[in-house]
Amino acid sequence: MSDVVIRVENISKQYRLGSVGTGSLAHDLNRTWHRVRGKEDPYLKIGEVNDRAVKGSSEYVWALQDINFDVKQGEVLGIIGRNGAGKSTLLKILSRTTTPTTGQIKIKGRVASLLEVGTGFHPELSGRENIFLNGAILGMTRHEIKSKFDEIVDFAGVERYIDTPVKRYSSGMYVRLAFGVAAHLEPEILIVDEVLAVGDAEFQKKALGKMKDVSTKEGRTVLFVSHNLTSIANLCNMGLLLSNGTVTLHGNIDDVISQYQISNHTVAIELDDYNRQGNGDWRINKLATVNDQGQVNDIFKLGDTMSIDIYMKNIKGREIEELRIVIGVYNINDEGYLRFDSKTTDGSLRLSENGSKITCQIQEHLNIKPDQYSLNIAIFDKNEMVDYVVGAGKFFVENFDYYGTGQTIQNPELSKVFLKHSWAIYD
Repeated sequence: MSDVVIRVENISKQYRLGSVGTGSLAHDLNRTWHRVRGKEDPYLKIGEVNDRAVKGSSEYVWALQDINFDVKQGEVLGIIGRNGAGKSTLLKILSRTTTPTTGQIKIKGRVASLLEVGTGFHPELSGRENIFLNGAILGMTRHEIKSKFDEIVDFAGVERYIDTPVKRYSSGMYVRLAFGVAAHLEPEILIVDEVLAVGDAEFQKKALGKMKDVSTKEGRTVLFVSHNLTSIANLCNMGLLLSNGTVTLHGNIDDVISQYQISNHTVAIELDDYNRQGNGDWRINKLATVNDQGQVNDIFKLGDTMSIDIYMKNIKGREIEELRIVIGVYNINDEGYLRFDSKTTDGSLRLSENGSKITCQIQEHLNIKPDQYSLNIAIFDKNEMVDYVVGAGKFFVENFDYYGTGQTIQNPELSKVFLKHSWAIYD
């Protein structure tokens, strides 16, 4: 394998939906017999799409299908994809907490993983005891663990509670200690799932910095799953894009992120089937984000201008007397970034009898940090909520040469907004 530390060969993982009862062993034996004879699985239905976001009729689903890739020593691999794409299943197989249905993995070195809150620690043991237990599982001596103990506790910030059973820890305390253990006990390979989202912003920044140190300064390998594309772009040098359990692209992280954004691109989002609140007199039935060329788009560069088109439909034939529209812009961690309220700028909006397209023209440049953002839309008549849709739309802001210096923003994660400015020195 030379400098290859992880080799994944023809990995597939199948799950049976629903409860496993009488007949499951017979199904397994029958499937094995068909595979030995080189025949297809007898329990999969012809023509069914392997998409876990869509309800199918088969009682079996492939979470992963024919996955192949290598990871070299010192690489930081970002694994991205929609919910249900197979990311977490792949990490569980690489962490050896579950086995593949077919295929094999070859791993060179010790693996430490942080997959989800509640795994990896014994709830009845104290934080101190769990640190030593995890170190022993990784094959470290007691002396080696002791040499890292103070550093782990300081990183996690749980010194006061280190002798308390971890079942009494909050989810934030738990994940801080779990990450501290995984990152500091010197595994050759560190695997981290989206669990970091449980921690606060300060801890996330600290954890990302530690992962960067682990790879660049210590030459270890990191596999990282996140929906936060900014974190992925800043931390990773390689990427793996999964879609419906298959590898769509494996390569440079910038190329992988671009492909993911293109594949997620939608023209205008139809909202009729979305969950909503309000009296139902009118409904937001479609939404689109539009660039300065008048084209529907959901990918913008830092510094671009954008408008939001909201399509309204009269459901009950009633007129809205005092229309108020509020748009909230939130990042991937559900932190509020921007708010647009028609009441503060234009109180004279009127809807036509049957329906209207309402445009919110954002006259300032998009100077918020590169990230993925979602839109929550609320419609009011006076103080009564008419319609409210969470996640009515989404858009991406990409890093760009905002200041005109010939280079993109360095460390954009350190700032929420960017303001153009100049410097001068006076003697």
